[in-house]
Amino acid sequence: MPRIPFTSRPRRPAEPVGAPPPRSRQGASHRPLLAAALALTLAAAFAAAWTGWSWYGAAHDGDAVFARNRDTVLAAGEQAVQNMNTLDHNDLGHGLDIWEASTTGDLHTQLVQGRADFEKQVTQAQTDSTAKVLSGAVTELDTRTGKASVMIALQITVKAPKADTSVKESRLLGELTRTASGWKLSALGQAPMGNSATVTPSATSSATSTPSPTST
Repeated sequence: MPRIPFTSRPRRPAEPVGAPPPRSRQGASHRPLLAAALALTLAAAFAAAWTGWSWYGAAHDGDAVFARNRDTVLAAGEQAVQNMNTLDHNDLGHGLDIWEASTTGDLHTQLVQGRADFEKQVTQAQTDSTAKVLSGAVTELDTRTGKASVMIALQITVKAPKADTSVKESRLLGELTRTASGWKLSALGQAPMGNSATVTPSATSSATSTPSPTST
């Protein structure tokens, strides 16, 4: 039988071993961009987390907490001492209500018990006093027991119908006690000359010409 001549098919050019198809090359070209974007995202997340942690740590640092408590005590002490040295005989009831609201403990008790007599004295004298805080400092603070001491410098202006207006500066020492409604004065007195002083739990006169329920 006749032989059929053998013919071989033409071979395609061999591709380099391991050469990726065109699509694979295109995908590979985007990988560096994705990696860079991921790195930037992670870096931003880390920076945000670090900033938040640093802020949290600073806000909860023991010194920062103590400083905030000290500022709170000083603000309460200055306001209370100013209240106790400000009184208008034309609005006496409201003024004495503020006195009582600014105090606690023995000082508050003395004000309440002596209020009626004090109202009579101020009404007869018709004396007005206005206090302005010049400076203040917290001298002691115990947040565990809720006790604190302050020294407040005031400028007190006193007006009386039969006397010239008097302006004087005074240094007062106050003790504060923490209550459910905030820090309040539990004692108030004049600061004596010297480096140390003891505050007695009694009401101080808002001015020399203004009577008070008790004297210091």
